[in-house]
Amino acid sequence: MIWIGIFLLSAVVLLPSLLAFRHTTRLRDEREAALVLLRAQLAELDRDRECGLIAAGEHEGARLEIQRRLLASDAAPTRGIGRAATAPVVLVCLLLLPLTATGLYLLFGHPSLPPQPLAPRLLAQKAQDRRDDGLLAELRAGLARMAPEDPNRFQGFLLLGQAEAARDHYAAAAEAWREAMTIRFVPEIAARAAEAQTLADGRVTPESAALFRRALDAAPADAPWRMAAQQRIAESEHQ
Repeated sequence: MIWIGIFLLSAVVLLPSLLAFRHTTRLRDEREAALVLLRAQLAELDRDRECGLIAAGEHEGARLEIQRRLLASDAAPTRGIGRAATAPVVLVCLLLLPLTATGLYLLFGHPSLPPQPLAPRLLAQKAQDRRDDGLLAELRAGLARMAPEDPNRFQGFLLLGQAEAARDHYAAAAEAWREAMTIRFVPEIAARAAEAQTLADGRVTPESAALFRRALDAAPADAPWRMAAQQRIAESEHQ
């Protein structure tokens, strides 16, 4: 069935071009174009004479000159290409378009690939989200059971923030990274928390700007995220 769709779509796309080519007038050569121009000049000259824009003597002199050019152009050889000469080339090119597209699809496409409806993929994504929710709930429960002096708590909150940010849960990610900063302050983690909170709020709040500044003060001069943090602080100042 896909081939029927390809040919129908090709016919719909090429139909305007075929209709426009059918009604195209023949191309004029140099001789015919000159004759048309000179005849138009004669008609314009006559209109100017009737309107009194030029005198009778000027009209006759100009008319004789245009007639002389008209005779000279009429005697010139014909050098032009009409539609009859280009018609086969144009038609072949138009017909080659769908054939070339079909060939490329056969070479690089996957016509035998089975259909993939959207509904099963949505169900699979929902099932994955539920599994992720369960894993994150277990991680939070494990962090809550850890002793405050447990060194693994810091790494656990970092992982929790990364997982929440990967799911676009920016407010939860910012909260997890702030918990990590209560254990140990790391400038990059502070910048991540401020950025996540900014994405959650839709703007740079004074609290987020203050966290950006604190991260910049403690960060090395070559920190790759320094410019992004400075831009966020500039945004907060212009809001």
